[in-house]
Amino acid sequence: MTREELIQQIRTKKTFLCVGLDPDSEKIPKHLLEEEGDPIYEFNKKIIDATAPYCVSFKPNSAFYEAYGLSGVGSLEKTIRYIKTNYPDHLLIADAKRGDIGNTSSMYARAFFKRLNADAITVAPYMGSDSVKPFLQFENKWTIVLGLTSNEGSSDFQQLKIEGKDFYMHVIETCAQWGTENNMMFVVGATKAKLLEDIRKIIPKHFLLIPGIGAQGGSLQDVCKYGLTPDVGLLVNSSRGIIYASTSKNFAEKAAEEAEKIANEMKLYL
Repeated sequence: MTREELIQQIRTKKTFLCVGLDPDSEKIPKHLLEEEGDPIYEFNKKIIDATAPYCVSFKPNSAFYEAYGLSGVGSLEKTIRYIKTNYPDHLLIADAKRGDIGNTSSMYARAFFKRLNADAITVAPYMGSDSVKPFLQFENKWTIVLGLTSNEGSSDFQQLKIEGKDFYMHVIETCAQWGTENNMMFVVGATKAKLLEDIRKIIPKHFLLIPGIGAQGGSLQDVCKYGLTPDVGLLVNSSRGIIYASTSKNFAEKAAEEAEKIANEMKLYL
C-alpha cells in the first residue's frame, strides 16, 4: 500500500484507527474454545468484520500466534489471508519487531512481505543500518521502526542522554536517513505524547504508529495535539481495549462499539 492510498483511506473513512489482533486463549470467549476448528481464527474473523468499518489498519502481533506453535502460525496465515481477501484496502501490519544482521533480516523481510503478504512490519533498529535496510528493499511495503515505546522500561535506554540529546532522537533521526516518508514509519507510544512535538521537528512528514491509548492510559487528544500533520500522519492502535471489550457471545458487537467510539473521537480532530 502506498502513502497516497493510505492517506486516501483515512480521508474517506474519517478514521486513523489501527486494531491490534492479539488473541489470547485465556481471554477470548470460552464458547469459541469449546467449538471445533480454529478458535483464534474464528475470534479474529468476527473482530475483523465488526471493526473494519471504523479502522484503516489491522495489526496482528506475531507473538500471540507463535506462542501456540504451528497451529498458531497457521491461524496467523489464515487471518492475514482473510484480511487481504475481504478488506484489501486496510493496511496490514505484522507486529513482529524483527531486526538482525543483514542476511537474517532479509529472510525476515521475505517471510513477512512475500510469504505472509503483510503490508508493513515493525522492526527493532538496535543493530544498526544493515538490520533495517533489507526491509526497505520491497516496493510498496512499510518498515515501521521502534522509536519511543510506551512501556515503562523504555526509559532504561531510549531516554538516556547522549551528547545532550535523548537516545531515541538519535535513533529516529538516523533511521529516517535510510528510508523516506513513503516507506518508513516510526513507533511512538501514546504515553509519551508531549514528546511528539520535538519528534515532529525532525520527521515532520513521516507516519507514526501510536500504541498505548486505552488500556495503557495514553490520550488520543494529546497524540493529535502534538502529532497530527496536514496528511494526518498517524495510525493510532488499540488492541485490548477493543478486542476484549467483552468475553461474552456479544464480544464482536462490543468490539465494534469500542472501535466506533474511538473513530468518532478521531473525526473531531480531522
